[in-house]
Order: sequence, then structure tokens, then C-alpha cells
Amino acid sequence: MAIAAGFHVSIAASGDPEKIALMTSILVPGAEPRWAADAVKDADIVVLSIPLHKFASFDPGLVAGKLVVDAMNYWRPVNGVQAMFEDGRYSSSEIVQRRLARSTVVKTLNHIGYHEMEDDRRPEGSPERRALGVAGDDPGAVDAVAEVIERIGYDTVRLYSLSAGRLLEPGAPVFGVSLRRAEFELALHAQVA
Repeated sequence: MAIAAGFHVSIAASGDPEKIALMTSILVPGAEPRWAADAVKDADIVVLSIPLHKFASFDPGLVAGKLVVDAMNYWRPVNGVQAMFEDGRYSSSEIVQRRLARSTVVKTLNHIGYHEMEDDRRPEGSPERRALGVAGDDPGAVDAVAEVIERIGYDTVRLYSLSAGRLLEPGAPVFGVSLRRAEFELALHAQVA
């Protein structure tokens, strides 16, 4: 979707890009498999979507100075207990931000299934266009990420607080639910009220 929207897309895993080259060419034609350090170095925005249990060993220096989209979720039934994410005072993205202190973290893409993304996108102005939340403490970063989400085919609801990312997590009323912008905003308002 990002490629179709005109973005250059690099994909990296934890190892040699040759190991994901065939899979990338089939599943994401046009994306460039690269070493993680090279992909991050050239990126304006880094989407971090790794198994949550691997986050504790993720090198924060890799994304230092970068705008990082946290597309991960802490979901005990799926992830098991992850001690790093057990502090209920913080949203999972606030915990990610604390670990990635030299990066700017924005939460989005965590409340839509990867299998829905292609089918649910719609052109701007479509009455069927699904909304996604975009949460972060840096208004410029939230706006930049929201623009990407809108270009790939979704309306956005901007939440200018990373703690509000809790409203996008498993168990929240918008998690895994296809809602239009007005419905999305109402569901968030009902959750806060």
C-alpha cells in the first residue's frame, strides 16, 4: 500500500536480507529487502513491527533520532507475560518510548489486522473509508504519520498524547473494529467519558 501511495519501502528483518528477498518479492513486490541498519539510516519513518518478546533485546541505538511507528501490542493471551510491559501506569507505547528515548514514537497500525489492511483501504472521500487512530506526544510527528496513513487509504483520528495510545490497544473499543471516522471518535469519547 505504501508503494502504491508513492513511498519508497525498505524491509528488514534481524538478519541477512537475502533470507527475506524471495518472500519480499512475492508478498511485497517493489519493496527493497535490506540490512536493518541500512534501511533505518535512509528512512524518514521506521515502522517497528516485531514480536513483542524480542523488543527487550532490540537495540534502541538502531532507531535513534528517527520517527518510529509503534505497530506492536502487548496482549497477554498472545505474548504471554512480558515484565517490561506490566506497569499499568503506562500505555505500551509509552513503555516503548521510554526504551527508545532518543527516538520519537507514534502509535498506529496496531488496531487493524494485517490481513484487513489491503481490503479495507479506500480512496479519500469514500463514505466507506475506515479510520485509524494515530497517537503521540509530538504533534508534528503525529501529523507526519497521519499523512502517511491517509495516503495509503485511511482516515485518521489524531490523538496528541502517547498515553492516549491506550485507547488503541487490545480490549479498547476500536481495537480490531472497522469504524468510520465519526464512529471511531464516538467510541473513543465513550471510552474516556
